[in-house]
Amino acid sequence: MSQEIEIELKQLLTKEEFEQLKQYFQLKDADFRTQTNYYFDTPQFDIKSHFAALRIREKNGHWVLTLKEPHELGLLETHQEIDPPLQLENFNIPEGEVAERLKGLNIPKDQIVYFGSLETSRAEKMIKEGLIVLDHSRYLTVEDYELEFEVNDINIGQAAFTQLLSQFHIPTRNTKNKVIRFYEEKIKTQK
Repeated sequence: MSQEIEIELKQLLTKEEFEQLKQYFQLKDADFRTQTNYYFDTPQFDIKSHFAALRIREKNGHWVLTLKEPHELGLLETHQEIDPPLQLENFNIPEGEVAERLKGLNIPKDQIVYFGSLETSRAEKMIKEGLIVLDHSRYLTVEDYELEFEVNDINIGQAAFTQLLSQFHIPTRNTKNKVIRFYEEKIKTQK
């Protein structure tokens, strides 16, 4: 198991803003890697009700189950490497750190079901203040663009992030994280 605190600033972008930042950070199409998040919750959204999220992601040949929970500094991520799931629709949460964290939230792991996937083309660029991440995501009927900034110090990171948005005349937008955007769209499409 590994755990980490993720301090991340986010900003939804227009396609034009995304392209401007891509050019500014000298990112080429070949710098983008595709990753898919597979999301899980109970039918009653018990995980979401704790402002948490549960996903599986395959990256560099490894499958990782991650539970993201609120933390005073950002998000507490609990990672657990797993065998590749044979069928997402019948996936059972294996014993381990993630199952223990879910138990602590009083969420029965046998009620967790697969909700769908979100595919992201992602490029990263390290700068002095932190890690710049440009994401182009596709899920359900949506395609969106996002700037993420992963930092160790929220004050330094916020100042650099605000400066970058100002430099490109990007207005501050209320930006929810990917899983929330995914769930809100999923609920809309079920109506």
